[in-house]
Amino acid sequence: MYVTREELEQREERELATYAMRSSESRGRVFPGPEHPYRTAYQRDRDRIIHTTAFRRLQYKTQVFVYNEGDHYRNRLTHTVEVAQIGRTLARALSCNEDLSEAICLAHDLGHPPFGHTGEATLNQLMRAHGGYDHQKQTYRIITKLALRYPAHPGLNLTYEVREGVVKHDTDYDVVDAREYNAGERGTLECQLSNLADEIAYNTSDADDGLRAGILDPGEFLELAISRRVLNSLGEAPSSIDLTQPLDRYRFIRRLVGIEVSDAIRASGERLDAAGVRDLAGLRAQAENMADYSAEVAEENRELKRFLFDRFYRHFRVVRMAAKADRTVRALFGAFVEEPAQLPPEAQELLAQGDGNVHRIVCDYIAGMTDRYAIAEYRRLFDTREPV
Repeated sequence: MYVTREELEQREERELATYAMRSSESRGRVFPGPEHPYRTAYQRDRDRIIHTTAFRRLQYKTQVFVYNEGDHYRNRLTHTVEVAQIGRTLARALSCNEDLSEAICLAHDLGHPPFGHTGEATLNQLMRAHGGYDHQKQTYRIITKLALRYPAHPGLNLTYEVREGVVKHDTDYDVVDAREYNAGERGTLECQLSNLADEIAYNTSDADDGLRAGILDPGEFLELAISRRVLNSLGEAPSSIDLTQPLDRYRFIRRLVGIEVSDAIRASGERLDAAGVRDLAGLRAQAENMADYSAEVAEENRELKRFLFDRFYRHFRVVRMAAKADRTVRALFGAFVEEPAQLPPEAQELLAQGDGNVHRIVCDYIAGMTDRYAIAEYRRLFDTREPV
């Protein structure tokens, strides 16, 4: 005896909030097919994402530090797992569809190239005359076209709501282009919560990694308004917390995450009540997203972001890594465009089929690389001592 999909859908109907997205009410897939006997549509989407090559490659893609800087810093995969965990917590607390929120969170960074935002900025410059490059649009290309997992169709054939969640993923580091997904319509609350989960994860984990690396000054960090909020919550004075010590840092960051998540839950619930949102149609009709922080925590987060940009992302060690990454991506791109015969067989096949121009094919190839594969390709192309 097992729990059927129909029973899971009935649970959603009974237990989810009226504004939540039910899997039985999905707008469906581009290529229709039979439903699964014991998994809902969004559970299937989540599983399809996890099993992609693009998802596995996130393990060796940069969050802030390139993989060879150390084993304990976040990479793009561990960041994604943290986002998914926070996304599920937010969705559960607000009686939303956890599976949909998790699927969007797990997919949101599939299109990141090697070397994080540096790699993205470099590819965008190189592709300026050929359509540009944006990791969010690349994620959409992966899930709809590039991930070849099924003989009957390209891409993963995900539901409308997961695809919508990808194109409407709206944070400071994302460019939204939702023209094909009713751009004037709000995303589901599950989509909106994935945006918050991403922001909470990268702000708190970047602070943790910056402190661990000795780049961020603990004294300056504790002067931030959000840090004072954490200290008050812990009942501690700044002098009693030593963020150079692992246990103190773990305790501090753990409470920081909890404060951010709890504030987002309370503030989002209050916004839903104040707007009188009673169903999904009412949620989609809103002029702005309902999922957000309180005004106070939002302002404190802006201060934290400015601090991280000035003291962490622009630190000379991080800038040096970014400069090396930029040179590596430029060299790879130039070499492959100048002599496409150096591309591997699968890329050669695309060229032979006339599937896109050489610049986009080279861009897709580089974007799919992990940091370490890009470094290895650079050596194979430019170091005569390296085997090819």
